[in-house]
Amino acid sequence: MIQLVVPAEQYLPSYTAALRRGWSPDNERGLAASLEELAQIEANPVSFIASLDDRQAKGSPVKMPDGSVVPRLPGFRRWMWDGEFAGSIGFRWQHGTAELPAYCLGHMGYAVVAWKQRQGYATSALLMLLEEAREMALPYVEITTDPDNLPSQKVILAAGGKLHERFNKPPQFGSQPCLRFRIALA
Repeated sequence: MIQLVVPAEQYLPSYTAALRRGWSPDNERGLAASLEELAQIEANPVSFIASLDDRQAKGSPVKMPDGSVVPRLPGFRRWMWDGEFAGSIGFRWQHGTAELPAYCLGHMGYAVVAWKQRQGYATSALLMLLEEAREMALPYVEITTDPDNLPSQKVILAAGGKLHERFNKPPQFGSQPCLRFRIALA
């Protein structure tokens, strides 16, 4: 059984250990994102933790897979916890609208550590985060996944997702095929 926890110093050693084992909170940027986070943690762990809850989008711009940078959206992360770090799930949005800029692939993204996958953690985390998302008064959230990522598709469908469209990712992500799902919140 997992719970979603607000990132805090008490969980940081387990989170850092997962990064060092090769896990990444960023499905697109992978190892580069992990190394950046490890450097941020080493430089200032308190600042790193604070950066994971940025509801006013005051943080640094976001680095894209192609190296370009884009404005940060309001958002926050929660960590999956089962006695140790199990994964991360994030939520991002634009104030006053359900629409997202083209460079943002979805409202939510998640990543479970490899050694805890296929135990229902992503589905549980997504269902829990949807409860928080309902407080934002959005009519729906969008989540994207690659066409060959069947485990992620199963997670989204289990949470009530419906296929909204097939599209090609923006150039920052390599223009690869992608699926966009919507989950109604009302």
